Amino acid sequence: MKIRSTKGLTFDDVLLVPKRSSIASRQDPDTSTCLTSTIKLQVPIISANMDTVTEAPMAIAMARAGGVGIIHRFMSVEDQVRQVRRVKRAEGFIVEQPYAIADGATIGKARQLMKRREVGGLVVTDSDGDLIGLITQRDILLAPDDSALVGTVMTPPNQIISVPPDISLPEARTILHENRLEKLPIINKGGHLVGLITAQDIVKYEQHPDATKDSKGRLRVGAAIGVKSIDVTRAAALVEAGVDVLVIDIAHGHADHCIDILKELRDNFSEVQLIAGNVASHDGARDLAEAGADAIKVGVGPGSICTTRIVTGFGVPQLTAIMDSVEGVADTGRDIPIIADGGIKTSGDLVKALAAGASTVMIGSLFAGCEESPGSTVIRNGQKFKVVRGMASLGAAMGRKAVEQTKDESAESQADWDKVVPEGVEAVVPYRGRVDEMLYQLVGGLRSGLSYGGAYTIRQLQENAEFIEISAAGVRESHSHDVSKI
Repeated sequence: MKIRSTKGLTFDDVLLVPKRSSIASRQDPDTSTCLTSTIKLQVPIISANMDTVTEAPMAIAMARAGGVGIIHRFMSVEDQVRQVRRVKRAEGFIVEQPYAIADGATIGKARQLMKRREVGGLVVTDSDGDLIGLITQRDILLAPDDSALVGTVMTPPNQIISVPPDISLPEARTILHENRLEKLPIINKGGHLVGLITAQDIVKYEQHPDATKDSKGRLRVGAAIGVKSIDVTRAAALVEAGVDVLVIDIAHGHADHCIDILKELRDNFSEVQLIAGNVASHDGARDLAEAGADAIKVGVGPGSICTTRIVTGFGVPQLTAIMDSVEGVADTGRDIPIIADGGIKTSGDLVKALAAGASTVMIGSLFAGCEESPGSTVIRNGQKFKVVRGMASLGAAMGRKAVEQTKDESAESQADWDKVVPEGVEAVVPYRGRVDEMLYQLVGGLRSGLSYGGAYTIRQLQENAEFIEISAAGVRESHSHDVSKI
């Protein structure tokens, strides 16, 4: 038994000491960072892989804003794959394998397919899969007979303008504008359809210049997996769907089964970036780094809805956990990014986490109240709230059990509930509007923080950072006080 001689510190225990600064405008600092060694973000923020935080709508919004979202794993493999594909198809310069409909289909079927796929048009193909027409929402908007065939309203082959696969974005933009087109089919030298360029995607590209995108211009997205043998199969399906990063996410990441699956995934999926966690110590971060992690998630118990520290007695205050983990990674000689997961309540906490050595932060509860989160909405006393729950809460644990049950297994019993030992709670958070509005405030605070630290980049912030411990009186002084808020 031993007791550390130093105190564990979290965000409210410290402040950053202001430094001399040559920064004249908040817009001057660069907030870009690395999620992993090969994935760069313009905004150092990740939405948490919680079932009340991140599914496709949140992941799309995060990537468009310059961050990234991690699709949670508490759903079937098929559903998680669909979520990933939805993000990857949300925008991109070239849509590969565009949604198609047969020339013998009805207008009614075309309506249903467009609605289900959330697209504004379809390519019409013959029995050999070759392009014979295009049909859009405009073509069917006022069509009086849903039983009529799509061939009666589609743009016929002789009126379709197509382009080769090597066309550039400016060239495509010019052709779409000059011909007042919505879609450009891409035809290879063999005369076969290989993709589609849409005017809407080019508009999105210009509206979101800082979006996190892959080499094909598609939004990047991550997906979480567990450590069971079945999760290797889940990983394979997600990789096939185009996921950019896999997150091995368990409550205690400094464990043999986490390290073992990390090594197995490293061997089987060398092309995909791997994030592992969670850990909260020097040794935990070092061991995951040595096992092949491309980034390490740090945080045991700091989340607002996590009760791990109360239930188990284990954990490390988050600021100290970040600093210890940074040192652990440094001991391996590898430059592996640290993700600070949990405990972020304000933009000031974000700045402190980055100053302590984290490259990014993962946010859950703050984003759970946003429009794009999948959490349920409730009304209390005329005010709108959304439900959030820790992934070790009772409801989440039983939800996982329901997902993992086979069709032959009986429904959950009271005994199943009695066997669960929750390490999280379910709660409500205020509705906070769109996530891009929340991100604007967080990143604005970060830019101000960089200016106070005399830092043009996050790396400079870390090099210049000087923390000072404060008392309870200092914490009170840091908040508004001695006034009545209006």
